[in-house]
Amino acid sequence: MADDLGKREKAKAERRLRIVRAARDLIRETGDTELSMRTLAQRAEVSLSTPYNLFGSKRAVVLAVLEDVRDFAKRFPRLAVSNSIDRIFAAHDLAFGYYTSDPDFYRTLWRALLNTTGPDETGLSSPERIDQTRAIWLGMVRAACDDGFLGRDIPSHIVLQAMAHTTGGALLSWAMGSLPTKELTPSVGIGYALILKGAATPAGAPLIDAHLSAYRAQRATVNPASLPNHVSETL
Repeated sequence: MADDLGKREKAKAERRLRIVRAARDLIRETGDTELSMRTLAQRAEVSLSTPYNLFGSKRAVVLAVLEDVRDFAKRFPRLAVSNSIDRIFAAHDLAFGYYTSDPDFYRTLWRALLNTTGPDETGLSSPERIDQTRAIWLGMVRAACDDGFLGRDIPSHIVLQAMAHTTGGALLSWAMGSLPTKELTPSVGIGYALILKGAATPAGAPLIDAHLSAYRAQRATVNPASLPNHVSETL
């Protein structure tokens, strides 16, 4: 009995994985998260009822795709860093590495994430996902405070909110095509560095300045024509 149950669960997991992979391929190919469940089932080589039975809805399938490829929460604790400031920027590079490695796929997902016209007004950002992401980043900012690299005069959640606004603005520009993929990571990194520098202690400032210089150099490499006083036309 236990062996039969194990086989059924394994078969179910394999069907689920096939559906997630098929959905990811279709999103990349079509540039749309409004998947045809019939096409999805055909691509995954399962019956039409299987995606509904395993996921419940089309939105749940797309959310599963997002969770499947964004294993950030599992990978970031293993980042090789020497201090809590470096961890913030290493986590940034890891997170944005997903976007820049497959821009067509992630642009589509971010357009869907930014669409809050669904019944729960969260688009593809489930409350659980938002809470998990916020907890991870808030923990990193608080760790930098505990280590004496950021001051406590500006609450950690305010610092994180400013960083989130930088992220959202850059990803919106990128998803709409006005920010090139190669400039995405360094542009947001510069924004993070400037925000953190405003809250930095004398011990933290040099660490942040090092990252600011590195991102400025990276951005200059991918966009030599950019000037120090350049302002995006999207502002």
